[in-house]
Amino acid sequence: MELVKPAPPHVDERIRRLVPYSPGKPVEEVKRELGLTDVIKLASNENALGPSPMAIRAIRAAAERVHAYPEGSCHELRAAVARRHNVPEDWLTFGNGSDDVIHNLGLAFLLPGDEVIEASPTFSQYATAAALNNAACVSVPTTEWVHDLAAMADRITDRTRVVFIANPNNPTGTMVAQAEVDAFMRRIPERALVVFDEAYHEYVERDDYPDALAYVRAGQNVVVLRTFSKIFGLAGLRVGYGVARPEIVDYINRVREPFNVNLLAQAAALAALDDAEHLLRSRELNRAGLTALSTRLRQMGLPFAPSEANFVWVDVGRPCRSVFQALLSRGVIVRTGDVFGAPTHLRVTTGTAEGTARFLAALEEVLEI
Repeated sequence: MELVKPAPPHVDERIRRLVPYSPGKPVEEVKRELGLTDVIKLASNENALGPSPMAIRAIRAAAERVHAYPEGSCHELRAAVARRHNVPEDWLTFGNGSDDVIHNLGLAFLLPGDEVIEASPTFSQYATAAALNNAACVSVPTTEWVHDLAAMADRITDRTRVVFIANPNNPTGTMVAQAEVDAFMRRIPERALVVFDEAYHEYVERDDYPDALAYVRAGQNVVVLRTFSKIFGLAGLRVGYGVARPEIVDYINRVREPFNVNLLAQAAALAALDDAEHLLRSRELNRAGLTALSTRLRQMGLPFAPSEANFVWVDVGRPCRSVFQALLSRGVIVRTGDVFGAPTHLRVTTGTAEGTARFLAALEEVLEI
């Protein structure tokens, strides 16, 4: 008997238009596909040092309690983060990674016909939040890979509800300074919510990095996002948070999934906050990696954006897919720029000294420099 396939379920057009998130290739997958035994991953902006030893001990101690649901309000972690930022606890909302908070922002504040403003290129989840809520996404080109805040302000209309500013930006690593942000904020209408995504905040070394939390303290419609996935080395556990006025946090929490931050993630994040030595070592490793990458790329004549994050955005001058595949065959995983609309660029995470040297040697070989 021949089976007749049923018609597919109805899918809204906004879902059909979505492009699934494309993460960096996992190390084990590359080993299987190419038969390699030695592979390094410089594609996902992970901390090459790994997690804090204190976080690992906290995970082990909490493992015996995973039969129980986690604290839904992230009570202990909330209190610790509030102390760290000197804000009230009800100014915080937590998520399964900061992209979960972005998703919740869309659910809480976007309606069909609204507009979201973002830079281009930038983190893809801003456009996804818009699409899932039938809102338009207005992408404003960067200038020399930096957010053009004046141009973004020019695009604000009476339909604008959320403006996303990744600072430093992903995938470019560039940042906008305090003076630029102040000028931008003076042009923002009260009805619009400005979201500063500061996933790479802890890596920034420039003195003119904006104090986005000051806008929250001033009572403005601002959300500041932070994550434990980057410098804290907890990407595999997925925990991030947002800081905003309690009225804004209340609406975000109304759409938040219950128990969205798991028990091990809460325990690890709480411990990681106290490991100042791990943070210092992570910054030092990143500084050395950025210096090594920028020095050699400059010698190779390859243009790159000035980075305040833990990665470099470099123009290899030829189709990035072919360079990516050639590097992959040599056991080096990077991120292609074509997914961000930049067909000759690569995004390369800073790694260990050995990993950075291996990437540069492989790149020279591939490009025949």
